[in-house]
Amino acid sequence: MVSAQIIDGEAVAAEIRSMVNIAVSKRREIGKNPPGLATVLVGDNPASHRYVRLKQKACADAGIVAVDCTLPAATSQQTIEAEVLRFNADTKVHGILVQLPLPTKFNEQHILDLISPMKDVDGFHPENIGRLAMKGRQPLFTPCTPAGCLVLLEKAGVEFSGANAVVLGRSNIVGIPMALLLLSRNCTVTICHSRTADILVAAIGQPEMVKGDWIKPGAIVIDVGFSAIPDPSKKSGQRIAGDVDFDEAKEVAGAITPVPGGVGPMTIAMLLKNTLAAAELGERFPVP
Repeated sequence: MVSAQIIDGEAVAAEIRSMVNIAVSKRREIGKNPPGLATVLVGDNPASHRYVRLKQKACADAGIVAVDCTLPAATSQQTIEAEVLRFNADTKVHGILVQLPLPTKFNEQHILDLISPMKDVDGFHPENIGRLAMKGRQPLFTPCTPAGCLVLLEKAGVEFSGANAVVLGRSNIVGIPMALLLLSRNCTVTICHSRTADILVAAIGQPEMVKGDWIKPGAIVIDVGFSAIPDPSKKSGQRIAGDVDFDEAKEVAGAITPVPGGVGPMTIAMLLKNTLAAAELGERFPVP
């Protein structure tokens, strides 16, 4: 049996980051401001702090200005909302990212709804999700993780039209927009688990839940999961796993993304791409 093609998210993300870096350099050469990304981080969740550091480093590497707003968990809802509105009005800030999840006491959706759709580089604003759901409309920005998944599928040479696509998970961040993107490519989309899938996107947050015998032979598998699980053989005592049992799935699938090194790098790369697009959008439609 031939093992699956491994879809190298690191390599594809590097291509996108290089493209963004070149475009930002050209902006500077002609006297334009570099794109600016404001990150709003609330509380002391170690994973959130790590993700924001990674995003800020990626911005620095690409020539994008990262504007940091870190607030304690004891801050008020009104303070967070005021920061979002301040960044909405700041012409040097082109994209706004509120790191999720927020501490449970906050009204997360209301805060996200306050972000200007023109600066919504995460693609979570109802206006952008609504446009994604409508035929003949295009969102200003598409959520970064599903957008990255779509690029990886394209790189794997997937034939979308007429394919049966299965999405595991129905979150607003990954599952629902992923299904909408596949639908827009003329796939028949089911949100569940099934062995009929030609394309399988797993985004449920349950490590190694998807077994090899769940997968149709030759299917393209995109694993969005990222969990730490115990592993006594590792110095740290744990290892990173996706939602798919990789060792089993690679013997059945036609192509598969590894974890780590698959979807994760694409999420940050697409965020940089969206921030560059937001800077260009802001020039066409300046904030009054």
